[in-house]
Amino acid sequence: MASPVPTVHPVDEVPPVRQLATFGLQHVLAMYAGAVAVPLIVGGAMGLPPADLAYLITADLLVCGIATLIQCVGFWRFGVRLPIMQGCTFAAVSPMVLIGTTGGGLPAIYGSVIVAGLAIVLLAPVFGRLLRFFPPLVTGTVILIIGVSLLPVAGNWAAGGAGAEDFGEPRNLALAAFVLAVVLGVQRFAPVFLSRIAVLVGIVVGLAVAVPFGFTDFGGVSDADWVGVSTPFHFGAPTFEVSAIVSMLVVALVCMTETTGDFIAVGEMTGRKVEPRSLADGLRADGLSTVLGGVFNTFPYTAYAQNVGLVGMTRVRSRWVVAAAGGILVLLGLLPKLGAVVAAIPAPVLGGAGLVMFGTVAASGLRTLAEVDFSGNHNLTVVAVSVAMGVLPVGVPTVYDEFPDWFQTVMHSGISAGCLTAIVLNLLFNHLPSRAGSSTVTEKSLQRSV
Repeated sequence: MASPVPTVHPVDEVPPVRQLATFGLQHVLAMYAGAVAVPLIVGGAMGLPPADLAYLITADLLVCGIATLIQCVGFWRFGVRLPIMQGCTFAAVSPMVLIGTTGGGLPAIYGSVIVAGLAIVLLAPVFGRLLRFFPPLVTGTVILIIGVSLLPVAGNWAAGGAGAEDFGEPRNLALAAFVLAVVLGVQRFAPVFLSRIAVLVGIVVGLAVAVPFGFTDFGGVSDADWVGVSTPFHFGAPTFEVSAIVSMLVVALVCMTETTGDFIAVGEMTGRKVEPRSLADGLRADGLSTVLGGVFNTFPYTAYAQNVGLVGMTRVRSRWVVAAAGGILVLLGLLPKLGAVVAAIPAPVLGGAGLVMFGTVAASGLRTLAEVDFSGNHNLTVVAVSVAMGVLPVGVPTVYDEFPDWFQTVMHSGISAGCLTAIVLNLLFNHLPSRAGSSTVTEKSLQRSV
């Protein structure tokens, strides 16, 4: 009698090479604009010349790819081994601009980034043990907040990109709407394989329409170098300033909180729930990638929520697909001409695709919350207040401008603000003993809610 063939979990399945490349490219296009935005913002604020900006971008893409490979493929105790795309965190932008423009320059930024990366590696096991404070009530709320927080990003893209001269022009929104219609049409009516690359098809079709209508040009491609290699400490040896390190350590805690939410979200979508050990391994990989960022002239790294939405939308759960995307990013980092081609995709095209991807993340949060018992307890209050705190800095970006820098770093991120609120309120209402005479939650309903 033949022995049963061992089943492979969808996360570990290796699709054919053609699908690996196609699905991987889709992930790259979904995160590219966000990936290059951080070096552009930081370098632009510091007044760096165009050659240095181009260097920062190629270095960023190279380390993005390496970080993604570490996270998806993994080695020893590094890597969560889920379809997680890595990119520069926006939580670090404000502190890095402050460090870079107040005399420290890039060497001070990189010194603080290296220390923050080492701190993440050391703190990873501690965060791993905190996983029990992320029941479905908290994780569903966090996933919902991640999706809602990302929607304004897609809105800015759809309108032409923040700061664009033609921001909000009807033709930009029309192009975004066209791409959204293509994505939805392909997902609904196309064969299974095409429906899984609906975002890629939408971007390609949108680009084909955008070029003749003058939305973009490929002039930057001819100016880009064929080969570019990022060398360690290109901008000088790192310097270690206490104030810079302290601010970057706060960023590290924010990144760990956000990454935990992204890991849990992908675990829910792929059917491989994150355990304390795998969470620690994933955070440890984040730390290692951040150290590499400081060495190779780029910035702190974290899981990209954009690609969490793509996993949920396409239902392609293989980590090897995202590993292939990491390989493509490495190529883009080593071949700047290829990077210039991808950079020519106009923002409204990405906006149309982003709306459905980020909305998928929010919908996944609602699906997780559907498992939670909301009767006879305070769980509705936990969700309500947490979502409010998460959306507040998204809707009113200047709300915390008068607070200290460390507070702004934590609370300006809607994801970290909402996540921290959900954890604290869950502990307050579902874990601390109730006062005598107050309404109590029975042990049975408490178990169902958490």
